[in-house]
Parts: sequence; C-alpha cells; structure tokens
Amino acid sequence: MTDHPCAAHVPCRVAAGSDTDTDTEADTDTDIDIDIDIDSRVGLSLRLGALEDKEALRALLIRGWRALDSKDWRAWAACWAEDAVLEFGPWGIIRGREAIRAKVEGAEAAYPAMQHHILNTHFEVAGDRATGIGYMWFVTDPAPGTARSPYAMGGPYDWEFRREATGWVLVRQRLGVWWTEGEDPLGSAFADRADGGAA
Repeated sequence: MTDHPCAAHVPCRVAAGSDTDTDTEADTDTDIDIDIDIDSRVGLSLRLGALEDKEALRALLIRGWRALDSKDWRAWAACWAEDAVLEFGPWGIIRGREAIRAKVEGAEAAYPAMQHHILNTHFEVAGDRATGIGYMWFVTDPAPGTARSPYAMGGPYDWEFRREATGWVLVRQRLGVWWTEGEDPLGSAFADRADGGAA
C-alpha cells in the first residue's frame, strides 16, 4: 500500500502558487508564442508571395515589350492569354491573341527600329488575378541616312492579368494616347492610318 494521498482515488488538490500552476502558466505562454510565430510566418509568406507575383508581372511586360522591339512577334504573343482583349483608341477593341498579334505586327513591322518603354508601373494581386497601371513611351527611330527626327508618343496603360499553368499572362490591355511628337514615318497613326500606332 502506498501513502500517496491520491492513491485511494481521492481528488487531489494542488495549492495555489505550486509548481504545477507555474508549469500550466508556462505551457499557456508557450502556446501563445507558437501561435504568434505561426501567424508571423504566414504573414511573411503572403507578403513575399505578393512581391514575387509583382516582380513576375514586371518581368512579363519587360520580356514581351523587348520582344516587340526585336519584332519577335511569337514571343510577344505568348505573353497574352488566348482570350485576351486589346483596347486602343485608333483601333477600337480587338479580341483574341492571334487577332491582336496580327494587328500589331501589321502596324509595327515596317518601323525601322522601335523602343517600347514602360514607366511608373504599379500592380495589385488578388489570388490568381492581378491588375496594373503604367505609362507608355514609344519611340521609333528614322531609317538610317534620313534627316527625319524620331517619332514618339505616350499615354496610360491599364492591364488585367491571369495566372495560368505556365505563369502570368495578359488578359486585357487598355492603352490611350495623350501626346505625340515628331512625324510618324509611316503616316499618321491616329487619323490617316486605321492600322497604325503602338502597342
């Protein structure tokens, strides 16, 4: 037989301030610390994920518009969703990736050289969807040996993106023209030529 007071199934009370109370309080504090640590890690992971998505969106645009400068139409078109929509003042609304490619290729292929600058970008990501804004600064160099000054124009971009299995793609682009400078070497992109302009 044991002399332990709990051996006969008698409720055993622990005095306040005992080591058991201290252990219980310590366990509770540890649980709180763990919860805070998990919440911090989850929050950090979400913030890092958002930053990675925004960088991926910037990379998408840079890759695509550098492809435009080199007239790599296939690489540029790959940045767009199959059901994408392009809205550009002189052209109206163009639906579908292949139609967008054909329109832009037809308008820009004849330029001797082009530079597509994307400025002041800002992105908002919500799951597998994202939006963005920025500015266009388009410059086309004159043909070598001519005295013509470069032609330039600028305006606002408004984008919508979707995450697909292969990564982010453009779903919709709205582009406005706020100013032009110089003479378009292919003629007026906004009055005389229905198929002119820059993407």
